[in-house]
Amino acid sequence: MMQLRVSSKKQVKIKLAIQGCAGSGKTYSALLLAHGLCPEWEKIAVVDSENGSADLYSHLGNYNVLPLSDSFTPETYKEAIDICEKAGMEVIILDSISQCWDNLLEYHANLQGNSFTNWQKVTPRINSFIRKILQSESHVICTMRSKQDYVLSEKNGKMVPEKVGLKAVMRDGIDYEFTTVFEIGMNHQASVSKDRTSLFMGKPGFTITEATGQEILAWCNEGISAESVRQEILKAGSVEELAALYHRFPEWGSQLAPDFTRRKAQLLEGKNKIAINYQPNFMNHANKHAITTCQG
Repeated sequence: MMQLRVSSKKQVKIKLAIQGCAGSGKTYSALLLAHGLCPEWEKIAVVDSENGSADLYSHLGNYNVLPLSDSFTPETYKEAIDICEKAGMEVIILDSISQCWDNLLEYHANLQGNSFTNWQKVTPRINSFIRKILQSESHVICTMRSKQDYVLSEKNGKMVPEKVGLKAVMRDGIDYEFTTVFEIGMNHQASVSKDRTSLFMGKPGFTITEATGQEILAWCNEGISAESVRQEILKAGSVEELAALYHRFPEWGSQLAPDFTRRKAQLLEGKNKIAINYQPNFMNHANKHAITTCQG
């Protein structure tokens, strides 16, 4: 049942995308961002579909690499996210997710029958992959290749061709899924095409550094955390109070369902114990009545 609630910002894990042409510095920038989000390199993982490009920056720190050598299906990426989460990775870099889209386009092209209706076999798979990213309890950074084109620019009085990035190689509207989307030019300068954090909108071109990740982390840590709601659950003194708490923080309902269930059981158990302990002495009352009757 739908129910109104007061708005509140909860602590979140960032879901961020970096797009740019080949050679613009997407992987390197993603690693710097990741280290700003998590100072421990050992808790950062790169899911590498770019033929070993992640290892080129091993001098930065001892981060983990999970190569995807020959399978770029949405299901493979989802499995990779599971592996990283189970290993306790704080930040997962998917470098890049453009290969996943290329794989689906090839799959669609090889399907028999009506091209339009065949998208029904593709869309649920990409949607499931995107949900996996958005529901991850780790920070997730996705890189995306941009389609390339060339424009003529004047340099030193001469017109020279310059490579520029266009739309990302991914499903249309993918930008809407992420909290922030960085676009990196061939000069390694970044700008944002979307930014729900409001940290970078309107900001002139800048170089992504670890400090950029630290700014994002500070924004992520603002607001209500799962732990603070968990403490409120433990303090609930009645099932009614617990229910009110559940409706107050519905966004935590799924993650904290075991905590709500456990506390409800404790409250009901306590209520039953009180009911058992409070048993009027009917036998004595009957005896007194009998004694009174006899005396009468």
